[in-house]
Amino acid sequence: MDTLIEIRDLAKVYERGKQKVEVLHHINLDIAEGDFLALMGPSGSGKTTLLNLIGGLDSPSAGSITIDGARIDQLGGGQLAKWRASNVGFVFQFYNLMPMLSAQRNVELPLLLTKLSGAQRKKNAAIALELVGLADRASHKPGELSGGQQQRVAIARAIVSDPTLLVCDEPTGDLDRQSAEDVLGLLRTLNREQGKTIVMVTHDPKAAEYANHTLHLDKGTLVEQATA
Repeated sequence: MDTLIEIRDLAKVYERGKQKVEVLHHINLDIAEGDFLALMGPSGSGKTTLLNLIGGLDSPSAGSITIDGARIDQLGGGQLAKWRASNVGFVFQFYNLMPMLSAQRNVELPLLLTKLSGAQRKKNAAIALELVGLADRASHKPGELSGGQQQRVAIARAIVSDPTLLVCDEPTGDLDRQSAEDVLGLLRTLNREQGKTIVMVTHDPKAAEYANHTLHLDKGTLVEQATA
């Protein structure tokens, strides 16, 4: 497999007043195209910071991040936003859906940044909802859906622009076990059948079992890389 993500000597430092806190220490990591990677570690280990850097939501203090040939650590704010819109889908623990919009309209939101016509946006959103098994819930608002269904709408929104990469931050953290397994099964299907590269932060060992590999962080350092 070709390498999609290449991380070299990556560091992230936050300043709290006069104090500097180094959250990530000289991370080196390659992630293959089409992989499904779980990031695990105790609270404060730096796993969400690493995920945010991979997704272009934050910028490193040192080191480089190359994704599909693009040095995203060198992009300015506007360039980075454009890169994210074209290349990354985000799935968070809390679904971040707009409560007054239908599932269909929520899924369409990322496409408002594109030049697609309204009809094409609607068609693409319908395809994404069908992929996550919610074609029959397109007109429902988030309050009319279960937690698992809301997360599937959020996944449809993440894939509607056909990104190369999905970054998922505790995507099952707010779900019961059955709903969590449904969502994880969907992510695995998107990985295996749609070829999506997935990087997922989780604290749940059962969730990590759905990934191809599990990577452990502790105090900002990679401490173990295991193959499932």
